[in-house]
Order: sequence, then structure tokens, then C-alpha cells
Amino acid sequence: MTRISARELASTEGPFGRGVRVVRPESVPEGSVVTVMRVPPEAAGMRLDRFVQSQLKRTSRTRAQVIVKRGCFSPEARPLRGNDRVRAEQCILLWRAPWDEQAPDVEMPIIHEDAELLAVNKPPGIPVHPTARYHKSTVVKILEAARPGEQLRLSHRIDRETSGALLLTRSAEADRRVKVQFEARDSVDKHYLAIAWGWPDEDRFRVELPLELDPQSRYKVKMRIAQPGEGLTARTGCEVLGRRAHPETGRRYAMIRCHLETGRQHQIRLHLAQMGLPLVGDKLYGPDEDLFARGADGELTDDDRRVLELDRHALHAAELELDHPMTGLRVRIEAPLPDDLRSFWEGLLV
Repeated sequence: MTRISARELASTEGPFGRGVRVVRPESVPEGSVVTVMRVPPEAAGMRLDRFVQSQLKRTSRTRAQVIVKRGCFSPEARPLRGNDRVRAEQCILLWRAPWDEQAPDVEMPIIHEDAELLAVNKPPGIPVHPTARYHKSTVVKILEAARPGEQLRLSHRIDRETSGALLLTRSAEADRRVKVQFEARDSVDKHYLAIAWGWPDEDRFRVELPLELDPQSRYKVKMRIAQPGEGLTARTGCEVLGRRAHPETGRRYAMIRCHLETGRQHQIRLHLAQMGLPLVGDKLYGPDEDLFARGADGELTDDDRRVLELDRHALHAAELELDHPMTGLRVRIEAPLPDDLRSFWEGLLV
């Protein structure tokens, strides 16, 4: 699956090969962006809306039906319908106008700065890397707008919904040295704060379970616990900082400090969920994974929000410690708990 401009698609060396004519539908404005999908043999016979949903990582079936109805065409500009059955090697074009994305007016608090390093307390909801949906509203773009002329390099990443300490470097040499530490894993200490549903049996515990992508989930970012001896090694050390309950329902919650001994995708969220302690607000590893797609599409219902209790998963990158890339001295970076998680926790009974 690729995304290209209408101009690129119209070239004689386009994705379908020389001599294959691609027609922009009259209903599609010039300058639109098109996603090109080619149907693999194993998907032949699927409904078109199901196939489109399977190819888009964070999309519900309802949203996929809207996408198909709004802008799904053949290369010859013939409109396609959601109940059409796809054929092996068929080319499907999803046309859309460019994202009218506005850079958000958010504060990006600086929690550490020196000649080589810059660390921010990333707000929840701000992506680290550009995607098809987010370009201007990424951490780097926001910082570049606030600090003209400065070239910043991301040292690592945290999920869009996760808040907290995010490190950037201010020179190529610092970037290289810091990334060596992150790759070594034992050189960088990372601690997160999580608010989970449930009370752990012990105050301190350690989860060591391998992770792998979940091939059974329609959402291609979802991980699962792998069989022993398979997948990626993953270890999380956990310390319970507090246990509280809802003042009306009596539902139980725990504040857990998590030490990442490894840094796998969704490691804390999945490890805690596997222990019966899913994160409050987690749309992927919480009550129902379909909340993930509805959240990405902006289609959460009031009932969904009542189930989740928070608009985002309750995970915060609280501490980051590493060797300074130039001096070698140990640098400790701390990010205060954001208001949404603090307010939620303080609203519970001790």
C-alpha cells in the first residue's frame, strides 16, 4: 500500500507500469492524494469494505465503509462499492483531499536543556513521528516552529497517547552517541507511571514475557504474548505506589511505577494487561480492541468514554537517565505527572 500524489499517479512510470492509464474521477479535486492498494491472492473474494479495513491499521469497519463510499475507485475512475468482491491483483484507489491539518496550539514544556540535549514533557495526543494523518502536529515540527533554525533529532519514541519525558539531541555527534546508549538498552534507565484497573497481589513484581505482533488482530500495531522461546524478550519491573477505589462504584485502581528493562512496542501496556491490570483508558489492550479504531476515527460514543474513563491510556514517561553524550556524566530527566492523570488519581478514594 502506497500513498502518492495525483501528479505522480498520472506519470507513465506510475505504480501500474508504463502505458496503464489512470483517470482522476471528476468528483476528486486536483491536488488530492491517493492511496494505492493491490489485492493479494489470499484476499480474493473479500468484501471491498472489509479489505480496506484490513489494510488501514486504525480504522473501524464503519469508517472503512465511509472511506469506500467517499472515494474508492478503479484506475479508470469507476466508483467501487463496499459490497463488491475484490479480485486477486486488483488495484484499488482511495482518493482524498490533502489533510487540512493545523499545527496545535500546545505548550511543549522544556524539562532539560544544555548544549547537546533537549528534553520535553510531551503532552498526550501529540505524535512523535509524522504519519499520513499527522505532519505539522508532531513534536519535532512544533519545536522547530518555536525554535527557528535549530535542527533537532529524536533519540527515541513514545506513543502518541503516552505523555512524558522525550529526549532530542542538538547535533549529529550527540545523536549518534545517545542512540548507541538506547540500542545497548542497559545504559538508559526508563521509568513510567501507569494507572491500572485492579489491585496487584504484591507491592513489587516483575513481568518477563516475550512479545510479538498479533497476526489475529485486524489492527496491525497490536502485540501479543509469544510462546516460550519465541518472539522478542521483554522484561518489566513493577512497584505499586498506591491503591485506591472509585468513590461510588468501589472499582479498584493502582498507581504502578514501571521500570523498562527492555523497550518493546506496547510492552508496559501488554505486560500489565496480561497480569490482569490493564491501563485505564487503554483502547487496544483494555475492555474491547474495537475501541482503538473508533478512537482513531473520532467516533467514540458516550458509552465508550464511560467504559474507558479517560480519553487516553494512563501511561506517563516519568524518568529518563543516561550518560551525557559529551561529558559522560549521568543525566537524570524527570517529567511531572500531567493534569489529566493527576486529577483522575486524586479523585479516587485512598
